[in-house]
Amino acid sequence: MNHDICNAPISLQSQPALESWNAMIRAFLAHKPATPQHLGAVIDAEPQFAMAQAARGIFSLMMGRAEMWQVAEDARTAAHAARAESGANSREVGWIAALDHWLADSPTGAVAALEAVLDDTPQDTLTAKTSHAIRFILGDAQGMRDSVERVMPAHGPDHPLRGYLMGCHAFTLEETGEYASAELAGRAGLTYAPDDAWGLHAVAHVHDMRAEAHAGITLIENHKSAWDGSNNFRYHVWWHKALLHMDRGENDVALDLYDSQIRADKTDDYRDISNATSLLLRLELEGVDIGDRWTELADFAENRIDDGCLVFADLHYQLALAGAAKGDAATAMTARFARDARRNGDMAERVADPGLAALAGLNAFAEGRYGTAFDQLANARRKMQTIGGSHAQRDVFERMTIDAGLRAGHFDAAEQVLQERLALRAGREDRFAATRFDQLSRARRIPAQ
Repeated sequence: MNHDICNAPISLQSQPALESWNAMIRAFLAHKPATPQHLGAVIDAEPQFAMAQAARGIFSLMMGRAEMWQVAEDARTAAHAARAESGANSREVGWIAALDHWLADSPTGAVAALEAVLDDTPQDTLTAKTSHAIRFILGDAQGMRDSVERVMPAHGPDHPLRGYLMGCHAFTLEETGEYASAELAGRAGLTYAPDDAWGLHAVAHVHDMRAEAHAGITLIENHKSAWDGSNNFRYHVWWHKALLHMDRGENDVALDLYDSQIRADKTDDYRDISNATSLLLRLELEGVDIGDRWTELADFAENRIDDGCLVFADLHYQLALAGAAKGDAATAMTARFARDARRNGDMAERVADPGLAALAGLNAFAEGRYGTAFDQLANARRKMQTIGGSHAQRDVFERMTIDAGLRAGHFDAAEQVLQERLALRAGREDRFAATRFDQLSRARRIPAQ
């Protein structure tokens, strides 16, 4: 039996197909745009290879777009047919099972199937990264860390993909508050895999959480080779750079990055939309006039009202709808949330809680009903991690919660959220915290009218 670059068993028969498969793995780990081309080459060469069909399905679902669901269904049909025709080893069967679970509205089941694969092949970086990615969508930071740490011993210095797993480890350490260890792991990982955009971005997260704007900007500028050739993930790295400039008070630089890089390509990928909407909202909270930039985002968001794939995506679509004052569309999104909350499945649970409260809070904030906005957003905070994304990405909702509290005069409650946010960030006060603590102090000195 052949083995791939992960040193994991593979049922591919031809050398060209195996080379394409290995190229796909490297591209996937490095967030390269050639990933689907390499996977397509494998399927063209050996359509009876079930794992490639399953990978096509799982990768499609990761895109969080309703139209990709049918692509994943077709991939599942092809995967099961390929298994019936040519067989499959336990690793490949596990990937088919993962796709089956996700299509049954259980990405948690998909994770369990992939973790079962790792029980037998802990050196399988592709499966580890895929489990990591799905857990990220589910907001399972501790699960991400546990998963990576149990397979790390199988990724010794001689493993060709060690650096990419170290990048995953760095991110999990950062998301679980181990900032010093995260920076060490991320920087060490880059020495093994200089093109690991994920690992580079994990270290950028550390600098964001520790309010080290200059260090974060320097890191990104000095490691451009790690992310400049990546797929749309490079827009996310530019987004991080914009946030770091905002923390230095350079809002004009952040807005320029929005136009020249973050929205250079007007895509409707939910990850690109989330970068854009959250940056614009942050800038607006700082009093920056962002002109008509909400409009093109809202046009995309209006077409995604019925998607319902990811709560994280939907809340960012709603930011765009609110920013462009598309009231009817925002109402339609609210109605769809109410319907989805009554369904079964992992995502339906997240729509019900915290999605309904979070969406109500966003709507109230947009309408200037700051007391209601604070109450709803504060209620959603308990479970906001379950919508997925990172601390840095979800921070836009923290900022809205705090500002809603300040505007509503809920000073003690707003201060509590500020203090909890500060604790999460290793006690480091960034510009946002400093300005809001100052606002709070000044508001308390003003006598009631």
